[in-house]
Parts: sequence; structure tokens; C-alpha cells
Amino acid sequence: MEMGFSAAEGRVLHGLLEESAGDIVIKLDERGFIEHASANITAAGFDLASLLLPPHITELVARDFTGAVVRYMESVMRGEAAGWIEFPLVHCAAENGFEAAQRSNWYALSVRLVASDNDSSPRAIGLLRSVEHLRGLEEALHERALTDPLTGLSNKSVLCASLRRHLASGKQGTLAILAVDRLRAIFMQYGQRTADEVCWGFAKFLETMTTPEQELARIDGERFGVILPGMNAAAAREWADDVLHTFSALTEPASTRSPQLSASAGIAAIECTVDWSLRQAELALVMACASGGMQIGQYGQPPVSMRPHQVEETASLGVVAMAR
Repeated sequence: MEMGFSAAEGRVLHGLLEESAGDIVIKLDERGFIEHASANITAAGFDLASLLLPPHITELVARDFTGAVVRYMESVMRGEAAGWIEFPLVHCAAENGFEAAQRSNWYALSVRLVASDNDSSPRAIGLLRSVEHLRGLEEALHERALTDPLTGLSNKSVLCASLRRHLASGKQGTLAILAVDRLRAIFMQYGQRTADEVCWGFAKFLETMTTPEQELARIDGERFGVILPGMNAAAAREWADDVLHTFSALTEPASTRSPQLSASAGIAAIECTVDWSLRQAELALVMACASGGMQIGQYGQPPVSMRPHQVEETASLGVVAMAR
């Protein structure tokens, strides 16, 4: 399909793709000599502009892997689908004006044959990709999947996994869910940036109020969960009371224009299942916030067997809000 780009526009688009992808684009002739390479090949230690003659692709490859690369290029030029091949990319790094010893970095190469409309010799286009960089991106994606991007805390999936381990251990513990009061109103009046700053600040505050064995995570937009191992309900209420009052004291408004910040908490025993424990604490937090904020809600002990409609009835009766 024709895109309608001029040659100049195509070069600009090519440069943008280079910057965003980080791959090195190379153009090879039918014998495997590099006719052109994108400017970012210098990041791999090569400066093709300084060479009088174009290098062969195997000149970039560690000696023990040249045979495999030659066979790979032969299959590409026959029009076969060759996929990716990995090898150490060897280059010399200049150090203090002298050529340093050769060093290797693993790269992956993918080459495709370019069909020719005339009798000219075939050409090929390839991508060189740093394997180390790719592994780094994969690790970053994995870490991102477990980490809240705003606060840097663990996310809900990590908290649930920790709750499962805690339940399997059979040890006593309490789950506390905390949230900044009226954060929605702060967002409506001051905007998303201010709401994010408040949420980030509350997260950093909670980090200072928890010990290493107490696991802290951001559950969603404004709620944070803390696993309090070994604590019964009374000890958890005392801990939550200290957190709420310390936060309120530290966030005294500097002027009448600044909002008065406070927080509420819901606590529940870690028991039965992960979903049950979360539901208990979340319902307790809802009741605490509905009571005006700056409250601690505690959900009562659940029966051994309960139908869904009975759960809601017990929830509305079993929550105890402690007004400050």
C-alpha cells in the first residue's frame, strides 16, 4: 500500500523509528556487504562512515559464529524464512587514544530479502537488536506488571499473593486498607496533578509508618493495603490510630487555600480466603469514610458458612466506626 511519503519524509520517519525502537537498521547486498546502516550503529561500536570500503556482515561477528551467520545469509538470499540468529557482536573500543582489546555484546539479527522489480541484484534489509537491551526491557515490563507506576509500591496482585502465603502459613494477622479522605473532591477542585501528588505523598508517608515485615501495596487509585502480621484487632486499631493522627498532624494546611488532609482506615482479620479478607477490610473502610472520615472501621468476625445476601447484612451490622 502506498503511504504517500516523499523521500525526505521517509528519511524523517526512518529516523523516528530508529529512536523509538532502538534497533539498528542495515541494508546488505547479495554478498552480505553492508551498504548502509542507521546512525545508531555507533552505539554498538562501529563507525561505517570512517571506513573506505563497506564491511561484510561477518566482520561484525565473533570468529566462532561467522560460519553460522554465513549459512543464515545464504538461506535469506535463497528467499527462505530464516527468523532470528543470535551472536556476539565484536568491536574495538577506543580508550585513551589506543585500540582497546576486543569486547563482545550479544545481538540478534533478522534479515529479509527485498524483492526486485527488475534485473538488479537482490538486496536485503535487516535489524540488529541488542539482546541485553531486550532482556532489560523484558525485566522492566515484568517489574512494571508488579509495581504501581505512580508510587513505586507493589500493586494489588502482589498484595494478594502475599495474603495467600499468609493464609497458607496459618499465622494470625490483620489487613488494613487506608485511603485519603475526599480525594475525589481534591481532584475536582485542584486537578489530577495535585491528586497524584497527594496520593504519592500518602504512599511515602505510609512507607515510613510500616516496618519491613509489614507489606505495603497500592490497591487502586486511592486505597492502600497493609498486611500486619501477628497483630490482633486491638493492636491493628492502635497502629491505624497512630497512622491517621500522625498524617493529619503532618498535613496541617499552610493557608486557608490549601486543603485539610486526613485519612481513614478499614481493618479486618486475614482469614478464610484472600477475597474474603479484602472484602472485609474494604467494607470497613467504606463505612469509615461514610462516617465523615478520620475514622477506623472494623468488620466483625464472619460465620463459617454464609450466603451472599447474608454477607451484606452482616457487613452493614458488623462494621464499627471509631469516631475521633
